[in-house]
Amino acid sequence: MERDGKFALAAPSGDYDATLYAGEMIIRYGIRYLGKPHVSVVPGLVVIDYGTMLNGEAAWEFVTRKSNLYPRAEVFGFRNDGKDEMIVVKALDLALPPAVLVYADITSTRPLAQTSALIMPETDYMNLAKRLRTALPRFDSINDWLAIPA
Repeated sequence: MERDGKFALAAPSGDYDATLYAGEMIIRYGIRYLGKPHVSVVPGLVVIDYGTMLNGEAAWEFVTRKSNLYPRAEVFGFRNDGKDEMIVVKALDLALPPAVLVYADITSTRPLAQTSALIMPETDYMNLAKRLRTALPRFDSINDWLAIPA
């Protein structure tokens, strides 16, 4: 769903006129840039001082929970525009919630959209990963989502 340049994920059980993409999707999380919150990087590899390398969940946990110990650690991945990136941790804004990016498949590096909400019944919502539930607000219906100021 799209409204004023903002996108929402909707449960497949709904009948939506404004569907932009339907089917299976991949959700990745981007860490926003300090001073540029509209830009984010999806960590693929983190290189810590002395050559220690982390990827996957270990990389995410390091960046979000322990990176203050190594501010020069480098994050390699893809930005939210699909371009390759290498950025040091101290240039990321860890106080902001992660960007929730939706991809068509596992090999895509450019997201279909950055989402700002979930539209689904609470029963479906509780089956989602905790990281997704904490990153996005939930609405019961499209009308509820449209009722909030843009």
